[in-house]
Amino acid sequence: MKIVALGLRGIPDVMGGVETHCEQLYPRMRRLAPDIDITVLARKPYVSDDRDAFDGVTIRPIPAITHPYFEAILHTFLGLIHARFTERADVVHIHAVGPGLLIPVAKLLGLSVVFTHHGEDYRRDKWNGVAKAALRFGERMAARFSNRMISVSRPVAKSIVERYPDLAGRIRVIPNGAALEAEAGTNAAEAASVLAELGLTPGRYVMTVARLVPEKGIHDLVEAASGLPEGMKLVVVGGAQHGGAYAEGLLAKASDRIVFAGAMPRGRIAPLYRNTALFVLPSYHEGLPIVALEALAMGARVLLSDIDANRDLKLDAANYFPVGDIEALRRKLADPASIPMADTEFVLARYDWDVIARETLDLFRSLGKVDGSFRPARLVSADDRSG
Repeated sequence: MKIVALGLRGIPDVMGGVETHCEQLYPRMRRLAPDIDITVLARKPYVSDDRDAFDGVTIRPIPAITHPYFEAILHTFLGLIHARFTERADVVHIHAVGPGLLIPVAKLLGLSVVFTHHGEDYRRDKWNGVAKAALRFGERMAARFSNRMISVSRPVAKSIVERYPDLAGRIRVIPNGAALEAEAGTNAAEAASVLAELGLTPGRYVMTVARLVPEKGIHDLVEAASGLPEGMKLVVVGGAQHGGAYAEGLLAKASDRIVFAGAMPRGRIAPLYRNTALFVLPSYHEGLPIVALEALAMGARVLLSDIDANRDLKLDAANYFPVGDIEALRRKLADPASIPMADTEFVLARYDWDVIARETLDLFRSLGKVDGSFRPARLVSADDRSG
């Protein structure tokens, strides 16, 4: 079986939840099934031409424009033509509801389609009304025409079932995983180097990892940072894909106590997780937040907004604050040590990428058994695996 992946910018070390998902998933699928060929059709602005493989996965950069509205859809269209006539794919794995718009084209080209729903992107403030309508239609096309559908989030799957009750049997919940390896960030010299570059002291900073876009709520965190204890800093890891006024406004607030570190490779973020006093994710919108899973896996204290996707992690009530409530967030930041520690071993077991890869591989293999139509699948999530 030859699988071609579309809908992501590229791998490895490309900023974004979908990209992290693919970087962790596909190499594991290849190790489990060496007979399966997996090719990622990356976007050239994000992956250099000399990158042709990553951990057993073929990387094929193809042309793409850098544009907030047309980048993903145009790259997906070109990618489908490439997958059909150059790669000779058996299956395309399409990620996110925007690229989902073109699933009917994939079917017309004779390709089987597995679609992964990473979140209700049409709820993001950055999109105008036309874009939101197009994204909703992309979700509908994915639900109607894909051969298999995966949701990384149980709340998202339930939302889809509520809106499209006839599609209830077509959705399989396979979550994101805790992406960083257990030993990541443990090298003392490397950790000291990363912290020194940013002017940080272990245990004397609060951090977040996110793109600089409104739905991540970084503006709330920056405003609430005034509540941090004396001498404690806020570190924001992540950049802005297309720049813009929002990101520029945030970056203008950099100071001795508010550090914008920019995008960083995951290997260099690990020491920050391990040495932070608190990880905060103030998002207004998520699918299933990989960065929160990473922080939990590294043993960090975690504070999350109380949106459904974050509450699906089932942490203690004290690990949440009302989304958008800056005063509540400021009160939490005043005493980071009061935020409960989560059970790291439980997180690693519940969101195990090896188990996730095996479940995803089983879903792909089932395509050969059902002749292009859905086999009804129950809603399965990490809850079922953990008993």
